[in-house]
Amino acid sequence: MKKLKEKSSASFEQLFHELETTVAKLEAGELALDESLALFQRGMELAHQCGGLLDAAELSIKELTLRGDEIGVADLTEDR
Repeated sequence: MKKLKEKSSASFEQLFHELETTVAKLEAGELALDESLALFQRGMELAHQCGGLLDAAELSIKELTLRGDEIGVADLTEDR
């Protein structure tokens, strides 16, 4: 199982796909206890990372909505 760094450069889609795969393996119920616990931990890490990315996207949308017509293309890439 691959480990991503704390500050991952993986996209939301990559992280979410790994989370879906992890959940499917856990739901299959064919793993040993230690493997299940390791996958559960990884799933929690992935869920946290996905949640952080979704929170950041939501904040960006709120900021864009508030600024309306004042936004420029340069503003979209400032914090990335």
